Amino acid sequence: MAALVGRGVRDMLKRADFMTVPRRQRHKKKWAATEPKFPATRLALQNFDMAYSVQFGDLWPSIRVSLLSEQKYGALVNNFAARDRVSAELEQLSARDFVNEAIFHGEPEPESGQTAAPPPASWACSPNLRCFTFARGDVSRFPPARLGSLGVMDYYLMDAASLLPVLALGLQPGDTVLDLCAAPGGKTLALLQTGCCHNLAANDLSTSRAGRLQKVLHSYVPQDVRDRNRVRVTSWDGRKWGELEGDIYDRVLVDVPCTTDRHSLHEEENNIFQRSRKKERQMLPMLQVQLLAAGLLATKPGGRVVYSTCSLSHLQNEYVVQGTIELLANQYDIKVHVEDLTHFRKLFMDTFSFFPSCQVGELVIPNLMANFGPMYFCKMCRMT
Repeated sequence: MAALVGRGVRDMLKRADFMTVPRRQRHKKKWAATEPKFPATRLALQNFDMAYSVQFGDLWPSIRVSLLSEQKYGALVNNFAARDRVSAELEQLSARDFVNEAIFHGEPEPESGQTAAPPPASWACSPNLRCFTFARGDVSRFPPARLGSLGVMDYYLMDAASLLPVLALGLQPGDTVLDLCAAPGGKTLALLQTGCCHNLAANDLSTSRAGRLQKVLHSYVPQDVRDRNRVRVTSWDGRKWGELEGDIYDRVLVDVPCTTDRHSLHEEENNIFQRSRKKERQMLPMLQVQLLAAGLLATKPGGRVVYSTCSLSHLQNEYVVQGTIELLANQYDIKVHVEDLTHFRKLFMDTFSFFPSCQVGELVIPNLMANFGPMYFCKMCRMT
């Protein structure tokens, strides 16, 4: 696949190494073994300061302090547990179901004596999802999830913005679904909660991460449901999925590896800004293009794909989408249409802060009053 990437994508990659530290800020290796440690978290912050101060301008100081502050979470209700009881308990904590609240308030009111026209199909959210959050400015925490009376966990704690790509995918009953980069499993679990998956393929190249995904499924989804939904967990190279199972899926989620901006500022473990991972970091946009291209090739004509990252970088977001669309047009004669998510953004703007100037797709930016994200997502339709 790498050999096929056109000039437009290569140009993008030339710009991708925004993570390089200026010469004056580097420290040289010393002869002594007492070389000072330079934490990956600090290197990440330096790189973000350089790149994002340009990309976001006056918004960056607010985003920066939010990224460095405690993250907010949402509680995704497990529909395979006693969901009404769980929802009532979450409401007693003064949390609210942001999904159904937004959908209810977003429904157009019919004019007097008329029936409201149904919204366009592209506006449809994936159904049956309940996710509770605390109001803007409320920094309360949810208690840890516990095992319920039906033998599965009551709810799953996640960054509530991570649910948006699943909602945007617009699953319909009977869909054949692929989650191409599925671990650690929150979005896969959400896909199953919709009740729409006739078949669900959940893939992650890392066998250890796929193991974490299996643990989530076993903790939250009964065995008979996993069997009935024909859930298949694999550890294949996602870049080759279009060759393995082309033109098969109704809906594909491509939640790619990225710089995981918030994690990179708080955790040394598995931090992509470790010096030993510099080459891997530089190659991320190429990998992301390959994965998105494979996801689109696996989709039926007329099917939908959502691309998502938890990075603020337009090099990993809009540029990857545009580069992949160019690649498929040039190399495969496949036309891909980016769907407008303006209505979707308006539905959820009471819960999340959105960046107003994305070229394509939508970006949730961290904000102290609503400290979710970052989460970028873009919905596409494979036309041919």
